[in-house]
Amino acid sequence: MGVVISIDEGRAPQASVKPLVDLTKADMGRVNSLILSKTGSDVEMIPEVAKHLIDSGGKRLRPMLTLASAQLCGYEGDGHITLAASVEFMHTATLLHDDVVDESDMRRGKQSARMVWGNQASVLVGDFLLGQAFRMMVDAGSMEALEVLSTASMVIAEGEVMQLSAAQSMETTEDDYLTVIRSKTAALFSAAAEVGPILAGSEKPVRDAFRSYGINLGLAFQLVDDALDYGGSKADLGKNVGDDFYEGKITLPVLLAYRRGSEEEREFWRGAMESDASDEIALQKAMGLLADHNAIADTVARATHYGEIARDALAPLPASDLKQALLDVVDFCISRVN
Repeated sequence: MGVVISIDEGRAPQASVKPLVDLTKADMGRVNSLILSKTGSDVEMIPEVAKHLIDSGGKRLRPMLTLASAQLCGYEGDGHITLAASVEFMHTATLLHDDVVDESDMRRGKQSARMVWGNQASVLVGDFLLGQAFRMMVDAGSMEALEVLSTASMVIAEGEVMQLSAAQSMETTEDDYLTVIRSKTAALFSAAAEVGPILAGSEKPVRDAFRSYGINLGLAFQLVDDALDYGGSKADLGKNVGDDFYEGKITLPVLLAYRRGSEEEREFWRGAMESDASDEIALQKAMGLLADHNAIADTVARATHYGEIARDALAPLPASDLKQALLDVVDFCISRVN
């Protein structure tokens, strides 16, 4: 059983990242080669754990944002390759750390690294990848890019701590939750998009445009993920539907249903999210309450709102295939709930 949400914004229903993939394909080949070379280590477990996650089929959207924004701003050097690889290493490191904190069993449709090698190895290999990411940032030779990406790393860590503090607490507000995902998810999207124009020496309004595009795309992306946990598929999520519920994660659909529900319903949510005793029957009841209070649809509506802000951020830029591909990415992120 699932909650199927259909949104219709008057756009093509077959939104896709393929145009962006095609336009950045050559550069992504170089990024992938660099990633492989930088996961090497004399410590045998490090390349094994890194390869397990890197090879597991992620779309690598974040490094593609770096490549596309650099190209769109006319950059002609090699620094965008290095920074795109560092962005992917930052993302991979946060996934390794997240799975330990969240005690996740699955990642992108396969066993998480912590289930194969244990929590300690996952944390330490994540630290190794972060170290490599910062080395590559230095190699790129841009202090401004280093500042943006290092700040993003700090903000992501702050978001993790904020989420941990709010874990299983139904007193979390919507504003609190948006602050968490702005830090945890959107900060890296934003930094990945901004470092391209930094390398190209673009003026501040262009940098600001890409930063706004990235952060709002990241918010939309995460909110759709929240909706998919209750109405998507294992293929969409790379994990089991309902995992957020079973792990007691307070996401926006839950917050909306909780706030809008009766006292009896709120008592159910407190019991389900603040304990580890939830089962399939509880999940089905939760999904019913989410539907009753329009929580999934309204989460998608909020994601659509942030997607529109992302699109508007790029509006002043001249028309081009790359610009259109970045706009298509917004539609793709939201259309995953169809």
